[in-house]
Amino acid sequence: MEQNRKKQILELLNSAGNQTLNKDLEIIFTDVSEEHLSATMPVTPKVHQPLGILHGGASCVLAETLGSCLSLVSLDISKEVPVGTNLNTNHLRTKREGIVTGTATFIRKGNSVHVSQIEIRDENGELINFTTMTNNIVPLSKIN
Repeated sequence: MEQNRKKQILELLNSAGNQTLNKDLEIIFTDVSEEHLSATMPVTPKVHQPLGILHGGASCVLAETLGSCLSLVSLDISKEVPVGTNLNTNHLRTKREGIVTGTATFIRKGNSVHVSQIEIRDENGELINFTTMTNNIVPLSKIN
């Protein structure tokens, strides 16, 4: 992917939806190619569960955001859009503070279904969460 296109996609993703959960959780898209998309999320009390560790739901938000947006940037959204239909997530390690980075890559990029895997790692490269996500690709005209 050419650098200009990469920069344009990252700017678009980072500026979209100022009042969304992505903004609340401070998710920032950092890298994109034809086959992957990465983003960071700070681990602060904002994303903790009562025991003071990263809430599994926050990891799921990061994973689903990456899986959905990976599909989104590979489509002509004037004609079709991805709709998430399945999220299978495994919480593997706890995290109290710092930054996690998620990277989504395609397992299958078909015409009607995209399946991606999302790895969320900490600053030391430790795998915190592993998720797979399925998106159905539907015509824009079928979205109400």
